[in-house]
Amino acid sequence: MEIKRDVYLNRLIVRKHNGFIKVITGIRRCGKSYLLNTLFYNHLIAEGIAEDHIIRFAFDSADDLIKIGEDPIILDNEREDRKVDPTKFLHWLQPQIADKNMHYILLDEVQKLGAFESVLNGFLRKSNLDVYVTGSNSKFLSKDILTEFEGRGDEVHVLPLSFSEYYAFKGGDKSEAFDDYSIYGGLPAVTLMATEEQKTNYLISQMQNLYLRDIKNRYSLQDDVTLGEVLDVIASGISTLTNPRNISNTMNTVRGGNICDATVDRYIGHMEDAFMLTRVKRYNVKGRKYIGTPYKIYFEDIGLRNARLKFRQIEGTHIMENILYNELRYRGYQVDVGIVEVRERDAEGKENRSQLEIDFIATLGSKKYYIQSAYAIPDQAKYEQETASFDKTMDSFKKIIVVEKSMKPRRDEKGYVMMGVKEFLLDKESLEA
Repeated sequence: MEIKRDVYLNRLIVRKHNGFIKVITGIRRCGKSYLLNTLFYNHLIAEGIAEDHIIRFAFDSADDLIKIGEDPIILDNEREDRKVDPTKFLHWLQPQIADKNMHYILLDEVQKLGAFESVLNGFLRKSNLDVYVTGSNSKFLSKDILTEFEGRGDEVHVLPLSFSEYYAFKGGDKSEAFDDYSIYGGLPAVTLMATEEQKTNYLISQMQNLYLRDIKNRYSLQDDVTLGEVLDVIASGISTLTNPRNISNTMNTVRGGNICDATVDRYIGHMEDAFMLTRVKRYNVKGRKYIGTPYKIYFEDIGLRNARLKFRQIEGTHIMENILYNELRYRGYQVDVGIVEVRERDAEGKENRSQLEIDFIATLGSKKYYIQSAYAIPDQAKYEQETASFDKTMDSFKKIIVVEKSMKPRRDEKGYVMMGVKEFLLDKESLEA
């Protein structure tokens, strides 16, 4: 049984023949190569494309490197300062794309190819080539990679498994599946593992020996301990407002040391570039403008966040909010944290100002939704607290409250919809409920 990634597969399919380099990005181990070389390849075959017009090459494969006369020892060089010779690769490729029919070029770990930017830009000048690439580590993993292709790169960003993808593969009791997903996340390799011990050891090891090591090597960081400590503070405070100064103050007060705001900001940027986490700015709903700081930080995979904390800080409220954030991104929405400014006069006529938060503003074209991640609403007072920001928006966009317990969508007299998180995540049309 294969793990299906239909959403991402369809995003590749609709981009066929668009004249752009299709760039598949995402955190390492999220399934980029599987999407391209298995799922998309199988789609092309099913569409009747001849196998000899689908050229697959993995620059991290010893078998493929031998095909072009390159020494596989390159694979053992962690620093990646030795690249695959582009001349050897092009000499191997040219005879295979000699006719004028359409050829599909699927390149994996393309950052290991020397001068890969020039090679790919050369492909753009050939009308019979449709090019798809994945990469990880080094600068290819940077979120700015599209600038390398002269404005003709088209990104498909792949997240770890959403809960719906995870549950479609795992099945079973929905509540148990969600509990497991909330702890171990959605990296495909973890989903395939049978025991908690396997999952725990894998995630802890990958966080330390893959993700953080890559950042250290890429940026030649001497102090990887401080990088880890910054990550610890972020992991402890997901879904809460923060900024570099708050993080540095926490580190200097609690842990000792003298780290500055600029260093914290730089380290956060490194982790963003590696797609480990995302900073989410606040948006003033009435003022229609962004507020730079403070902001919220969410992890690309909640299992990696939990692993960084050795699974000692499993708070359902914050974890559910992180999962909802990733779900909205999975569905293709631009996601902001919303604030609504409120001005009220007290009994003495003095004006008081306050800000009410909307957890997420999800926007896609003309569609917009306000979403609160409430976890639990035990009484009317809590309900009014959670919906107070909705009341003050003074607009007609749909407003949704998501709670942890199972609950089919229900609408109140104001038109606000409340539903359970599992129902929200498993129904692709839940925003329209």
